[in-house]
Amino acid sequence: MLELLHHPWPWYVTGPLLGLVATSLLVIGNKQLGVSSNFRHLCAAVFPRNVAFFKYDWTRTGLWNLVFAGGIVVGGFIGGVLLASPEPVAVTARAHADLAGLGVHDFAGLVPHQLFHWGALLTLKGWLLIVGGGFLIGFGTAYAGGCTSGHGITGLADLQLPSLIAVIAFFAAGALASHFLLPLLLSG
Repeated sequence: MLELLHHPWPWYVTGPLLGLVATSLLVIGNKQLGVSSNFRHLCAAVFPRNVAFFKYDWTRTGLWNLVFAGGIVVGGFIGGVLLASPEPVAVTARAHADLAGLGVHDFAGLVPHQLFHWGALLTLKGWLLIVGGGFLIGFGTAYAGGCTSGHGITGLADLQLPSLIAVIAFFAAGALASHFLLPLLLSG
């Protein structure tokens, strides 16, 4: 039985479970699944109260969400380290060939080592990508009124038109970025 936990769960198990979590949050507590507001809650908990944007009762409105985000981190550790699959991550032959054409050859871990390693953070390019990417993600989630999980799971389940527009924009931007930006980032 424990051996089953060391293999990826199929979509027809994880999809309904995720749907049940999102629906339960909406029905039980009128809460929406999403994590982009956690940074504001964390800043409100840590920073002095002289910043108007952080003057609110974060324990009443955001404590549950911070606990939820902590659960994501703990669950990710359990799933990615303690219950890690011995199999390499399944990548289509086309994606494998495309990435190999861009110089990515190590597919042993969850993500290619050429792209994601601690040494990359110590370079100017890596630092700029992390800081720039973090800024763009923060700006994008603030501008879109939520993150991909909030819009894509809860917003679509709640039949919100702005969430549908945001999800279409997320996927279009991701496709364009992987087609045009990824080759630029990997060169050099």
